[in-house]
Amino acid sequence: MITGKKINQTLSLQAAHALYREDGKWYHHLKIFPGILCDKNGYVEFPDLQMYQNNTYLQHGQDLHVLGGISQIPGYIPYSEEQKQSLNFL
Repeated sequence: MITGKKINQTLSLQAAHALYREDGKWYHHLKIFPGILCDKNGYVEFPDLQMYQNNTYLQHGQDLHVLGGISQIPGYIPYSEEQKQSLNFL
C-alpha cells in the first residue's frame, strides 16, 4: 500500500509530514512542515505553513480539496522512472 510516509522515506524527501492520494484531489490537512502532498505521478512541496495556507490551488475546509489535482500546482515534481520503480508504480 502506498502512503505519503512510504513515498517520503523511499525517495528521501525529508518532509516532516507527507500525505498521499492517488488522484491528488482530496487530503487531510498537513500539520507539520516542511510538508508534501503526493499523488500517483508526483508531489508538491510546502516548506512552511504560510506557503501552504496561501496557495490559491488549495481549498482549505474541514478537509483539503485541490481542484484538478496537485499536478496543476506550479512546482509539481513528477516522479522519475527510477522513482516510480522504487515505489512499485509501474
